[in-house]
Amino acid sequence: MKNGQFQIYTGNGKGKTTAALGLAIRAAGAGFKVYIGQFIKDMEYNELKVLKNIPNIEVELYGTGNGCLINRDKENKDMEYAVKGADKIIDAMNSGKYDVVIADEINIAYLIKVLSVEEMHRIINNHPNNCELIFTGMGAPYEIIKRADLVTEMREVKHYYKDKGLISRSGIDH
Repeated sequence: MKNGQFQIYTGNGKGKTTAALGLAIRAAGAGFKVYIGQFIKDMEYNELKVLKNIPNIEVELYGTGNGCLINRDKENKDMEYAVKGADKIIDAMNSGKYDVVIADEINIAYLIKVLSVEEMHRIINNHPNNCELIFTGMGAPYEIIKRADLVTEMREVKHYYKDKGLISRSGIDH
């Protein structure tokens, strides 16, 4: 890949991970190799079942085995795994093996204080020109947004979770 850029999908609206996964599928279709590292998620969501069948895409979860961090209190082990996840993102970018590297929900990892903004800067500082880097998740810090080449903010206008009391639905929301 030439001219690898740094993209962010953030905001309080639905679709940040979905946008990044759409980019991953598009890149794989073009013959690019894609690495997706998922922060805070600790279970196999439905989209991973499909992504596992795409040879050019590799997905790794950075959870501790204690379930999704959004639904429980954080532990010291969660912070250790998040920093190890940052290391893995840097390793993937610099391995020469991947054209696109996605740090899914890294902004949430920052927002809930399992990953520092310094760790996010460390990733960006190690971003080579021959790799596309994507951060997803609500709450991207302003100083990280300033460093990005492309930022898309998903804005919630209306959501059935609030309006209808629906919970996350398999195949639609995860």
